Amino acid sequence: MQKISVSALACLLGVLAGALAVVAGAQTPAAGAVQSPDYIVGPGDEIEVFVWQNPDLSVTVPVRPDGKISTPLDEDMVAVGKTPTQLAHDIEMKLSEYVRSPHVNVIVLRPDSVFSQVKVIGQVARPQAIAYRQGMTVLDAVLAVGGLTEYAAGNRARIVRMVDGKETDIPLRLGKLVNGGDMSQNLPLKPGDVLVVPESRF
Repeated sequence: MQKISVSALACLLGVLAGALAVVAGAQTPAAGAVQSPDYIVGPGDEIEVFVWQNPDLSVTVPVRPDGKISTPLDEDMVAVGKTPTQLAHDIEMKLSEYVRSPHVNVIVLRPDSVFSQVKVIGQVARPQAIAYRQGMTVLDAVLAVGGLTEYAAGNRARIVRMVDGKETDIPLRLGKLVNGGDMSQNLPLKPGDVLVVPESRF
């Protein structure tokens, strides 16, 4: 059996350690990147699309005003309204037409500050945009804007949310939450949500 010298073994271990460091570095998110799984990609965000073992397909691109991104094999991929994980999956589906078993990571490098907010409008004390934080709920947002006015039709409130690039309304019985303590109406919010509290009809 051939013997390996201590120096040769040390050299081999050094090479393996270096290779592992390169692999780890390739998958380590950039400093300041948004890592919340609930983050919703919006117009103006800058995102990194990393395609494993395909550097020619890995790009850093902005999300255009029309909500789409341009990648080497798809110039019009809808990005807005998706989480990074959802967007990565959609890119993988597209790349699978050209690449065998593609593996994609999407990292938000520079989120657009406006889309990282939750807007509360209508019959509240101080309608405004507030900074989103992970775990934020409807009640958190209502308290942050000073509560409802006496003219609020809380039970006709709604959350307007972008889902897969389409605007979606989520009905919300805000009156039952604020006045009756019905915590089933204390829905989680997502970045970019708009909480709308209409005026009472009477």
